[in-house]
Amino acid sequence: MSGQTVKVDDFDMKILFAMQNDANLSQRDLADKVGMSQNACWRRLQRLHASGLIRGTHSEIDLKALGLDLTVFVMIRTRHHSKEWIDGFRAHVERLPEVIDFYRIGGDWDYLIKVVTRGMSGYDAFYQKLITNFDLATVTGFFSMEAIINNRPADLSRLR
Repeated sequence: MSGQTVKVDDFDMKILFAMQNDANLSQRDLADKVGMSQNACWRRLQRLHASGLIRGTHSEIDLKALGLDLTVFVMIRTRHHSKEWIDGFRAHVERLPEVIDFYRIGGDWDYLIKVVTRGMSGYDAFYQKLITNFDLATVTGFFSMEAIINNRPADLSRLR
């Protein structure tokens, strides 16, 4: 999406809500859930994909069950704000497989990175890779003890 707001009607919102809560619904079940014919629902679903409102489907994986038991929110402050530096830093962070979310933010910090790894030694290895060849003013990690709300679907009803 290009940052433009996409116009949606009530049926589109019902489809978005249903897909956000269960992207594994069959076309028939989705159509029944939103009160449309299967063909009409399929056409709307294709349009929502084409507009960029729906971007793929995902499965939630239990990362702890795979040994990725440490989540760290890494806050970064830098002295560099040129486009060239930012582009280089972005490419560097994108190559780090431990990173699952990466944001440029406002306020006292410049970047927020969400990292998932195997224990403290995994985080230390990530940290060493992160700071290699980059002049970062401050790097600090906040270690998650428990995810209280995680990947909650957005409340689309407040858009109407």
